[in-house]
Amino acid sequence: MMKFLRRDIGSHIRLGSRRRKKQVWRKPKGRDNKMRESRKGRPPLVSIGYGRKKTGRKTVVVHNLQDLENAGKNDLMLLGKIGRKKKTEVLKKAMEKKIDFQNINAEKYLKKIK
Repeated sequence: MMKFLRRDIGSHIRLGSRRRKKQVWRKPKGRDNKMRESRKGRPPLVSIGYGRKKTGRKTVVVHNLQDLENAGKNDLMLLGKIGRKKKTEVLKKAMEKKIDFQNINAEKYLKKIK
């Protein structure tokens, strides 16, 4: 994946290597900006052509037991924002079915609850 840098990132101390949050992409908008005009030798602009390939796996957000039942085998599972009681029920059922979630470790969470 390509890293797109902000314009003039090297010339400003405030945007230096220790300020990662300040290095986020900002579209160059100046009238005479060479980067905006995509001149030769300048860093690339963010555009559609740089998109990454899709994995083919569908993302499913689980909010209840029914969502867990309806999910397919190859789906990427994400646990939604739900309360503790329902979360433990969903995670126990997922452990039985040997389903892994992307955003939570079921074993660790259930061990912490007990």
